[in-house]
Amino acid sequence: MALFTFKLPDIGEGIAEAEIVGWHVKVGDRVEEDQPIADMMTDKATVEMESPVAGTVVRLAGEPGQQIAIGSMLVEIETEGEGEASSKAEEAAPAPAPLPNVEESGKGDESSEPAPVITEAKPTVPTPSPMEKGAIKTEVLASPAVRARAKELGIDLSQVKPSGDHIRHSDLDAFLLYGSGQGYRPAGRSTKRADQEVKVIGLRRRIAENMAASKRAIPHFSYVEEIDVTALEETREQLNANRGERPKLTMLPLLIAAICRALPEFPMLNARYDDEAGVVTRYGSVHMGIATQTDAGLMVPVIRDAQDRNVWQLAAEIRRLADAARTGKAKSEELSGSTLTLTSLGPLGGVATTPVINRPEVAIIGPNRIIERPVFRGKEVVPAKLMNLSISCDHRVVDGWDAASFVQAVRKLLETPVLLFAD
Repeated sequence: MALFTFKLPDIGEGIAEAEIVGWHVKVGDRVEEDQPIADMMTDKATVEMESPVAGTVVRLAGEPGQQIAIGSMLVEIETEGEGEASSKAEEAAPAPAPLPNVEESGKGDESSEPAPVITEAKPTVPTPSPMEKGAIKTEVLASPAVRARAKELGIDLSQVKPSGDHIRHSDLDAFLLYGSGQGYRPAGRSTKRADQEVKVIGLRRRIAENMAASKRAIPHFSYVEEIDVTALEETREQLNANRGERPKLTMLPLLIAAICRALPEFPMLNARYDDEAGVVTRYGSVHMGIATQTDAGLMVPVIRDAQDRNVWQLAAEIRRLADAARTGKAKSEELSGSTLTLTSLGPLGGVATTPVINRPEVAIIGPNRIIERPVFRGKEVVPAKLMNLSISCDHRVVDGWDAASFVQAVRKLLETPVLLFAD
């Protein structure tokens, strides 16, 4: 019998520790070589750790949420003398396993077969006559319209007490308001649930820490402008109609193209601020972060050198990075190094947003939902597609005038989309 100690290896990002996000095994489990045993999270990525040996788990380093130093014990595995015992235990385990299941489910037990009794008893009970307080109701009187409405609402008319000689719509309304006490829950009521404690670990904790640090350290200010995207939407529809094998265009690639064209005149926005060193780095290339919602939480994959890509290339890269983030396949380098972030809620975009800056960047841009409203064109009132564009900035680095001027430059490009494709 030998005890193998698997120590957390250097994951290769210059980190000193990693967080336990989740275990794939528990003490007493048999593991095979190269079997996943734990998910460990660094600053930007989750890494799946695999067992280097086969054996039985006898000790784990800690609970999810704990930090483990590089080189410290992650898991201890018993590697010798357990094979025979494990195989005997596995052979013995299946025998008693079915017994509780049979007893609990009632299947296979002659004393727990109620089906024949119910089947024989059904003809003796009048089908349309439910029991109510010991008496038998002989008939439910209601008009076809009331019956149709009750069926649509899922109401059993036999449970509704009529206010007169037959059930009316007002009786259905009263039933919806007060219920019958027999399991029906009127619309608008919710089921009481037990309190639940959710441990904040892994990516969710990283998000919480980064957002708190951003709001704590950065004096935010936000600016919102309304943009007429009627012509831009027409252009987008025309481009999609003739796209061939190229990806379908959404608003985001066109917006990124406009941002990249406007940024050279506003370099203070495409920057990072090292507040400890007191240095602002203004970047010549636009590495656009795209805030992406995943099952694990918010991730920000990065489009490198967005200024060098056309709208079709931007659309393809947005799709690729979003898929990688949502499936957990995004590489560490694809989730870091952004110089400016774009955050969009898509169809849930709302009227206006005040997004939180992705520190240490100095600005974040958020398009909102497109709404069709009447506007004046000279003396005529015509329909137009309008979208609010929000920006939040670090007031230590960006002045309000600069932010407003930048958004106006982006607005001009979006409202005159031919400029996006001009040399």
